[in-house]
Amino acid sequence: MTLTKRVIPCIDVDLDDDGNPAVYTGVNFEDLEYTGDPVEMAKRYNEAGADEFVFLDITASADGRETMLDTVSAVADEVFIPLTVGGGIRTKEDIKETLRAGADKVSINSGAIANPDLIDEGAKAFGNQCIVISVDARRRFDDEGEHYVEVDGESCWFECTVKGGREGTGLDVVEWAREAESRGAGELFVNSIDADGTKDGYDIPLTKAVCDNVTTPVIASSGCGSPDDMYDVFTDAGADAALAASIFHFDEYSVEECKARLDERGIPMRR
Repeated sequence: MTLTKRVIPCIDVDLDDDGNPAVYTGVNFEDLEYTGDPVEMAKRYNEAGADEFVFLDITASADGRETMLDTVSAVADEVFIPLTVGGGIRTKEDIKETLRAGADKVSINSGAIANPDLIDEGAKAFGNQCIVISVDARRRFDDEGEHYVEVDGESCWFECTVKGGREGTGLDVVEWAREAESRGAGELFVNSIDADGTKDGYDIPLTKAVCDNVTTPVIASSGCGSPDDMYDVFTDAGADAALAASIFHFDEYSVEECKARLDERGIPMRR
């Protein structure tokens, strides 16, 4: 049986100047622009035919604070599709509380790199399907990596970053993806800092490098500008799901339009 592909809207949530949760959109993880209210946007995407929904608290890790669980709970009340929540998750107790607030899955980046055993603990306690390991990757054109691919005629590797892309780790993305899978991650969420917000297409070399080295489902993120970009990341990189933000937030394309266009081009979609 052919497995269907998924189209997933995502909101990046931060606190505004008054301390209220708000959705922001940026480029390369910077120049954030206010986009809307997280609960209202969640409701809109639930009604729009999205396959799943992702809520990322984008400064929780960098600021050393807890995930905004009250907002997660309010979002969960409006979403009747699988909900993934990430940001500020560092312990098994954080996973428990996030799931209790209404998330179906948790997305972990900085916390898992700091403590890889958290993947094992989370998978054992809550099930592999609940544990999504997020990777904020950036390209490096030097000799300090382990797994290299050709990008624009140059040899490149991909580095894991933490704290919302603010800090490099020296950790090779492909090697980390393999380790995360071996420890029990049920899904890998691959973000490209280089492609983020550009609408120039997903980072195909990055996504393909991960997909070629794991059997765990991979969500491609960052850079989507059209349904054609989703088609490319499904066919050229082997991604299992395509995540997008800006094209949906600013009504450039609807979820249903993307799924219909992909279906027309032979990509099996959920209905």
